[in-house]
Amino acid sequence: MGGHYGVPLERSDYLKLAPHENSCTPETFTSWLAERGDNRPLAVDLFSGAGGLSLGIKQAGWQVAAAVDADERALETHAANFPGLSLHLDLGNPEHRERLVELLQPARVDLVAGGPPCQPFSRAGRSKIRSLVQKHGRDPHDRRKELWVAYIDIVLALRPRAVLMENVPDMGLGDDFFVTRTIEERLQQEGYVTQVRLVDAWAYGVPQHRKRLILLARNDIDRISWPTPASRRTSLRDAIGDLPHIGKGETGGRTLAYRELGSLPAFAQQMREQAPQGIVYDHMTRHVRPDDREIFEGMTSRTLYRDIPERLQRYDTEHFKDKYKRLDWDDLSRTITAHIAKDGYWYIHPEQHRTLSVREAARIQTFPDWFRFAGVRSDAFRQIGNAVPPLLGQAAAEALQPVGKAAQSSAPLRAHWLDVREDLTVWAEKQRDTEAWFHFPGREMGPVQAAVAAALSSSKLNGAALATAMNLVKGEKTLRRATFTKLLDLASTDRLVASLERLRPLVAKSVVWREPFEIPELVEFKPAETALYRLLLEEDILLVGQGQIRVAARVNGSKADKSNRLSDGRVDLSRLIGAGESAPLRMAGIRRIGMTVCRESEPYCTDCPLRPYCAQRANTF
Repeated sequence: MGGHYGVPLERSDYLKLAPHENSCTPETFTSWLAERGDNRPLAVDLFSGAGGLSLGIKQAGWQVAAAVDADERALETHAANFPGLSLHLDLGNPEHRERLVELLQPARVDLVAGGPPCQPFSRAGRSKIRSLVQKHGRDPHDRRKELWVAYIDIVLALRPRAVLMENVPDMGLGDDFFVTRTIEERLQQEGYVTQVRLVDAWAYGVPQHRKRLILLARNDIDRISWPTPASRRTSLRDAIGDLPHIGKGETGGRTLAYRELGSLPAFAQQMREQAPQGIVYDHMTRHVRPDDREIFEGMTSRTLYRDIPERLQRYDTEHFKDKYKRLDWDDLSRTITAHIAKDGYWYIHPEQHRTLSVREAARIQTFPDWFRFAGVRSDAFRQIGNAVPPLLGQAAAEALQPVGKAAQSSAPLRAHWLDVREDLTVWAEKQRDTEAWFHFPGREMGPVQAAVAAALSSSKLNGAALATAMNLVKGEKTLRRATFTKLLDLASTDRLVASLERLRPLVAKSVVWREPFEIPELVEFKPAETALYRLLLEEDILLVGQGQIRVAARVNGSKADKSNRLSDGRVDLSRLIGAGESAPLRMAGIRRIGMTVCRESEPYCTDCPLRPYCAQRANTF
């Protein structure tokens, strides 16, 4: 029936999928293992969704023995497309985790993969938690319920040879890689070598702009080598140009005839493999409102929402600048996300005046045409948008393929970065006991010292003057009036005086220091000053500055200090910092190295504690 949207509001039919003929239940899992007749190594996919990562793993050579998710529609899809177990469990529940580990004991799991939903553990959140812990002796978060904790707990319980974790970049960039660093550190301590990368999916054949965070680990050899990236991008025309035309007023259907073309792009040929001859499934889209169709007819791939005739605009052009997006035949698609289940305005067909179909979205995610999605049309869109592109999953899994026994090391692996961090920690501890104490968190560093150090951080004070200023406040629990006057007397410029004057609301007021994490806002510190203040109070954050990124890039042998500082540069930095109690100390150490010896030109390499590990120096000399 019609609604106020001006189009028929109907749901598609429900596609009920039968389980795969070689699926099993928890009760028959042991016998399934014994009878599978397959020598491929076994994998487990946690938080599997519909099975994008499972399919990539399968294509890379593994048999997915079990998949786990809390989404019943997605699990119905997974169970139909894969043999083995498809389990409905809430891995945030420790009892469900224990049940899973017990169930998998008969299996020799070679690879644990998955994409745990991760809420970025923000700086502000960590500050608040730390304050509550200090003042009330408790942590308000039950960490066992956090799904990334569940993921690593299951990995360490099963002890697979290899580990693959996939997530959106925000998981790392949004929380200073706190979660990623913690997982890496735990794996490294248990004998795994690890690698974290931000990967452009198009480099492995996925026809869309999509960057993902991939963490890989293995305990058999000290080498993780990705397949060679694609030499060219797969365009949208390559991806969906062979699919049938959907006419005006039509929405496609569950089963349509393929378009028969003289020749097919390699990608389209790959997608059609193993699909029924001449038939394409689920090439169905939504009805289009008459006014939307008028908008679509006037759009090119470069049209912005503000360019649409004002009489047709339904949204605020200031806040919805990209509400509508027509895709370009000769470019990549924009990232397919679960939002496509709500509306398709971000995904307008390059040529036809409609939004993408289910099959087109699946193709762009690199699901082959034989792969079906359970539920109604919106269920399918949501499952597709939440999925890992199978071709990306395949590339990541191929980097973890087993090697022959002769090539494996008989001794337990020791991750290179553990040695780097150990030496960096020792050096920083020694530095903290010198006249440079105020550059490091520790027993001499409290809120007063951190506030003064942050206020002076953007000044051009030389080392001796800065040391004199910091020694004035050494040991103080509050900022006394006499001390503050002496600090102002040391200020040699109006700019320095202005910087220190921000601290005046704190002078001779002992009560303000009882809530140390509120100080930056109280004195209006800039973001960089706030970050330094919190670091000096031992908060586990990445301090992203030019000097720190330069040190990290040189040690990693990358060029992230020249480009991609806020993405790849943070990955480089996270490897050096690691996680745990000493992470803030190491972060301060990297900052100090960048300020002193690791200069942009003519660095003093002989005085650098990271000299034995510096990849750039090794490649230069």
